[in-house]
Amino acid sequence: MLVQGNEILHKAHKEFYGVGAFNFVNFEMLQSIFEAAHQAKSPIIVQASEGAIKYMGIDMVVGMVKTMEKRYPHIPVALHLDHGTTFESCKKAIEAGFTSVMIDASHHCFEENLSLTKQVVDFAHTHGVSVEAELGRLMGIEDNISVDEKDAVLVNPQEAEIFVKETKVDYLAPAIGTSHGAFKFKGEPKLDFERLQEVKKLTNIPLVLHGASAIPDYVREAFLQTGGDLKGSKGVPFEFLQESIKGGINKVNTDTDLRIAFMAAVRKVANDDPTQFDLRKFFAPGMEAMKKVMVERMQILGSANKI
Repeated sequence: MLVQGNEILHKAHKEFYGVGAFNFVNFEMLQSIFEAAHQAKSPIIVQASEGAIKYMGIDMVVGMVKTMEKRYPHIPVALHLDHGTTFESCKKAIEAGFTSVMIDASHHCFEENLSLTKQVVDFAHTHGVSVEAELGRLMGIEDNISVDEKDAVLVNPQEAEIFVKETKVDYLAPAIGTSHGAFKFKGEPKLDFERLQEVKKLTNIPLVLHGASAIPDYVREAFLQTGGDLKGSKGVPFEFLQESIKGGINKVNTDTDLRIAFMAAVRKVANDDPTQFDLRKFFAPGMEAMKKVMVERMQILGSANKI
């Protein structure tokens, strides 16, 4: 069931839950995503960034997903381009078989972001593909950030309303205080939920949370115990993820959690048995570790048992 992103996210929008959007860079990650969705009975969005496409090849990305959807025909799945930076990148993904694309022009001024997003939307919609865009900059919120500074980096709800009306974008990623990677916050985690609620009210479309990795305690401890170093990283707490769903988030991007969980399991095999060189002995535990993270996330977001 390879479907448009809209088909998955509008249902989540209407029924007030979130869907995990999981990045992959190889077979092991993709297989784990589908196995987790099967176990949790959850719809999924699988994501490939421009870097992942360069690493695997766009034909391999699409081919693997189409093979997986034949193995798991009961799972609604969208194939999404994560952080497409140009019209050409989005066009290439659409023509290759992606059913959802993100045009990330958030580093441009509002007018340029709007213009480029509209160009992508016009092309994508003629090909039956959904589009995500982003407003604001993902930089995290520090304890001592001033109101003016916050307004400079976070989404402007009134601009979001104009942006959605003029571009006809299908879903929007509003910057509300997260950042990408494992090192999101200085001090205690903070997200601007009031700003999120205002954006939802004014746009009334599915919203997306980027930089949403939580780095659960058991994942962090497993990584540290095997010799890893996360330098005091702090993810988005589970209660914040649930609060964001209440505020209107319907697509929750997850990448870092999977990488950390996978590498912790691989390190453990290497540490426990220095003579081991069978790749399957390393990757199988890594896949189980990622699957545990994703099933838990699906339950937290409310997408479990939705198929």
